[in-house]
Amino acid sequence: MTYLTNDPSDFVAEMLDGFVAVHGDTVSRVPGGVVRAHETPTGQVAVVIGGGSGHYPAFCGLVGPGLAHGAAMGEVFASPSAARVESVARAAHGDAGVLLSYGNYAGDVLNFDEAQERLRADGIDCRTVIVTDDVSSAPVEQWRTRRGVAGDLTVFKVAAAAAEKGLDLDAVVAIAERANERTRTMGVAFTGCTLPGATEPLFTVPRGRMGVGMGIHGEPGVSETDVPIADELAEMLVSTLLDEVPDGVERDGARVAPLVNGLGSIKNEELFLLYGAVARRLEAAGLTLVQPEVGELVTSFEMAGVSLTLFWLDDELERLWAAPASAPAYRKGVASSAHGVQRAAAVDAESAVDGDAAPESIETARMLSAMLATTARTIDAVADELGRLDAVAGDGDHGIGMQNGARAANEAAAKLSGTAGAESLLRAAGDAWADRAGGTSGALWGAMLREAGQVLGNDEAPDARRVSAAITAAVDAVEARGGAQLGDKTMVDALVPFAQTFEAEVSGGATVASAAHAASQAATHAAAATADLTPRRGRARTHTEKSIGTPDPGAHSFALIVTAIAAEFGDSTS
Repeated sequence: MTYLTNDPSDFVAEMLDGFVAVHGDTVSRVPGGVVRAHETPTGQVAVVIGGGSGHYPAFCGLVGPGLAHGAAMGEVFASPSAARVESVARAAHGDAGVLLSYGNYAGDVLNFDEAQERLRADGIDCRTVIVTDDVSSAPVEQWRTRRGVAGDLTVFKVAAAAAEKGLDLDAVVAIAERANERTRTMGVAFTGCTLPGATEPLFTVPRGRMGVGMGIHGEPGVSETDVPIADELAEMLVSTLLDEVPDGVERDGARVAPLVNGLGSIKNEELFLLYGAVARRLEAAGLTLVQPEVGELVTSFEMAGVSLTLFWLDDELERLWAAPASAPAYRKGVASSAHGVQRAAAVDAESAVDGDAAPESIETARMLSAMLATTARTIDAVADELGRLDAVAGDGDHGIGMQNGARAANEAAAKLSGTAGAESLLRAAGDAWADRAGGTSGALWGAMLREAGQVLGNDEAPDARRVSAAITAAVDAVEARGGAQLGDKTMVDALVPFAQTFEAEVSGGATVASAAHAASQAATHAAAATADLTPRRGRARTHTEKSIGTPDPGAHSFALIVTAIAAEFGDSTS
């Protein structure tokens, strides 16, 4: 369990404050994460990494000379929002462009891609290299869909070393891509982990058993077996990885950098013992071992588990892997001392609110604020249930992510209620939801609120048809950003029937209240029906058999929200 916390919703912010207080000579706090304490030198590419919190030293512990220039930090097990990524990237950027690099998870892809679009729109050359090293998460012919796990370190390290040498953005990207193509990881878990403030583990492994291929967020593994002795585990890990030598690599006489990673509770002594068994087998296979790493590199709170990464080197990658680095949680050789301009303290920007909203729109915004309060209360009551649903075939963070997002949106709306119009209030609420929730659901709920607000506007009280158009805009935003369609077993499977039913009711002359009631019933039925679907998107897609019989958490949470709103406001909407 996580023993030390205050308010769990403040866990990441308070952790980062303490981290920077310790390592202020190396890193500085900026909105959304941390950056190097000194500004990026002229002509140097900025390497910005990131992901959800709970994996230290990934990601903030890997910022410093010879390693990343910045790390965007999401909430626990949730990707950072696009706003956080953008903020960190802008702070880290010098004048030579930005490389974004992160593990391959749906929420990270959604949010980092949006941040990249914003940076490019502002004239900053920005590229992306996604890490896909987890061999258990997809077959080799689908390697680009694999998860990113401990192999993050190899890609981050050589990309940053290339940037430190002064290579341009094209060259840094090419090196990072080559490193990813030459990195393979396999992991196992003996126990689960517990999120801050939770009383029960996010997931469990039966006593005496081992989850093979389990992900760092508790994503189900590919199989389960009795816990082996160290030699047997080394044989399993090594043989699996040697069965998949990267294209273009001659195995005989190849040079590899092995990484034995502890996921949170396995002691260093055990990791060294395992490494000895791994090294013997790799050398017996004719490989030359180069600068191995053993320790906690990418963790999952107190999860008991280990992973083995093989980084297949060429001459250039070997030089970059061996290059000095000095970050709070990773040191190699003697990196040059911090140089350049000391970074000024960052200040959070205040959100702008449009003035001159019509009184009728301000009144509409009051009701929207009350609906967001209902949303927050609804999610507070079911957050644990949503987490359990998500843990069946996913990572179990849907409950806490929705809770963080709904609370933040409610707080942002409450501050503006009575002074802002509908569009301004929903834009602020959407930004707050996306930022605090992170992940896929955060990005999608944020987009829904913003797009709906844009249609409602600040100029008048919307009629039923305008409300319907706002809902349709929200659906379009989700489909465009997330890429999901009906039948993919996502929130879309409840959202589309809700919107279609609402539009049909309004077209038939129904009031907003009666249309919302009928639409919420349609959403509830559709959400329940997702139990029979097999997932085609998101983390659950690789574990379709585990997901069958359980409704999609995103569809279920949406249905609960709209049902609660329809019930509470049925008599006060027109």
